[in-house]
Amino acid sequence: MEPGQTYHIFNHANGNENLFVEPDNYRYFLELYQKHIHPAVDTFAYVLMPNHFHFLVRVKETDCLRDAFPKFQTLEKLIDGKGDKSQLDNFISKQFANFFSAYTQSFNKHYNRRGSLFMKNFKRKPVVSDEQWRDTFLYIHHNPIKHGFSKNIESWQWSSWHAYKKMYAKTLIDRNIALSYFDDLENLIYCSEEKVKFILSMELE
Repeated sequence: MEPGQTYHIFNHANGNENLFVEPDNYRYFLELYQKHIHPAVDTFAYVLMPNHFHFLVRVKETDCLRDAFPKFQTLEKLIDGKGDKSQLDNFISKQFANFFSAYTQSFNKHYNRRGSLFMKNFKRKPVVSDEQWRDTFLYIHHNPIKHGFSKNIESWQWSSWHAYKKMYAKTLIDRNIALSYFDDLENLIYCSEEKVKFILSMELE
């Protein structure tokens, strides 16, 4: 994962299991995200579903990573001049791996289970165009409708959509970037409503 690059991050629970079985699970997952991942990325969107999740993030620039992670700075010095940046790219992926591991250990302890909770190797899809950025942003927020958990995105609690509908509220979500892709909040809401109409129309076919 490269500094400055935007990614669609997603993963699924193993088999038929759920990642979240009660509200405290969702809350704790977000607490760990803030601890392990927020220092490394700017977050634009997320949704947590019972058995999977999605995030839209941009890896912070190198200067910010140096400030947040002394280990990143040390690693940078070790490979200086060697031309091999793969270890630096893998550093951010390792942050995600640590995050998932911390959640799994807590979940297993609480529910007296063993083994991996997430599917191996989380997915990371680079976002390389404005159109893909907007499509990914809307896809993430409309996941509860797509999977039949809700008829509107406002009623699904575990989503960053609430940060956009309550612009006065404190949040870790970088709202200004998202609004720049949709011009303003009014157009963002309009695009969202059109997406809902499209999803619901597909169900009727």
